[in-house]
Amino acid sequence: MIEDMLRTPAAVRDAERHTAHNYHPLPVVISSAEGAWLTDVDGRRYLDCLAGYSALNFGHRHPTLIRAAHEQLDKLTLTSRAFIHDQFADFCKELAELCGKDLVLPMNTGAEAVETGIKVARKWGYQVKGVTPGQANIVVAEGNFHGRTTTIVSFSTDEDARADFGPYTPGFTVVPYGDLDALTAAIDENTVAVLLEPIQGEQGVVVPPEGYLPGVRRVCTERNVLFIADEIQSGLGRTGHTFACDHEGVVPDMYLLGKALGGGIVPVSAVAANTDVLGVLKPGQHGSTFGGNPLACAVATEVVRLLATGEFQRRSAELGARLRAGLEGLIGKGVVAVRVRGLWAGVDIDPTLMSGREACERLMERGVLAKDTHGSTIRLAPPLVITDDEIDHAVAQLAAVLAG
Repeated sequence: MIEDMLRTPAAVRDAERHTAHNYHPLPVVISSAEGAWLTDVDGRRYLDCLAGYSALNFGHRHPTLIRAAHEQLDKLTLTSRAFIHDQFADFCKELAELCGKDLVLPMNTGAEAVETGIKVARKWGYQVKGVTPGQANIVVAEGNFHGRTTTIVSFSTDEDARADFGPYTPGFTVVPYGDLDALTAAIDENTVAVLLEPIQGEQGVVVPPEGYLPGVRRVCTERNVLFIADEIQSGLGRTGHTFACDHEGVVPDMYLLGKALGGGIVPVSAVAANTDVLGVLKPGQHGSTFGGNPLACAVATEVVRLLATGEFQRRSAELGARLRAGLEGLIGKGVVAVRVRGLWAGVDIDPTLMSGREACERLMERGVLAKDTHGSTIRLAPPLVITDDEIDHAVAQLAAVLAG
């Protein structure tokens, strides 16, 4: 039988045999990729509609980014921050300019950027705002996803992410997402920051009500509190602007960046803020051996230059309009609601038809890869290099899945 000749089943079993089961991946084993397409160990091709949770905004193996990585691999990959290397200054300068900020602090993963933001906000609170020592608090939102470290899961409202990982770190106040009155009421004299995702990705691409982010900006300014925007998934072109905050003309005090910053090649994250905020850190108070390494900087500098042209932001906006139109056409045909911002969509499947997981499994069988979340919702976040025809293909495959 043909099934007996396929490599995928054995490869899936081998992958499961020697790994902790902290993920529940779809049973597909990828061996190569190019642009918006993936190929598995049996030679079957799939349209990538997840893009590594936005880490692959520029597609798989973007030639400019691959070239930068190859060139740097032949010269220098790591020095540690004990020394300065020749890729560091350009990366920090150009990313700071893209963000409109004075300073950049490079790290590796998104969770590290969030942890860095928390530490900087607390230190700023004590040294600049004059918060009572040891009493700093940060306001966060229900439904958040900022990472999986012990501090971050302490203020998660997702029990899968949080349960049995206590004792939990204090110093966080959780309020409903999109509720400006609740957020305002939660701020007290010891509040140092409000930490929010401009769009909640893991929650199902939840876009806040119009006026919410400008309201948060206004309240933070009035109460002398830092506004920290976690743009790790939503930033760097995903939503049709450089940052999701740009949709309402909001400028936070601090950007937390990651995922797409590494071009899908190396993990790169960063915190960007002005000197009056990031300047509170002194040598020895925070760091990372691999943060801002030469290979990471070489790739990430090219990412910043791609974004500086505005091409990918425009593509996301234009193709996102096409994606929205296609998905909205499925409402009442197995879809109960959609939320779209640029090339990022949350699609709520009618739970009486199937779960989000079942929808993703059936899409996989039809050559499209997506990811479910929270029961009956699936997320679509294709690379920004996807074409009109490929978007139409993805929507058509979803329609076929829903039609049974």
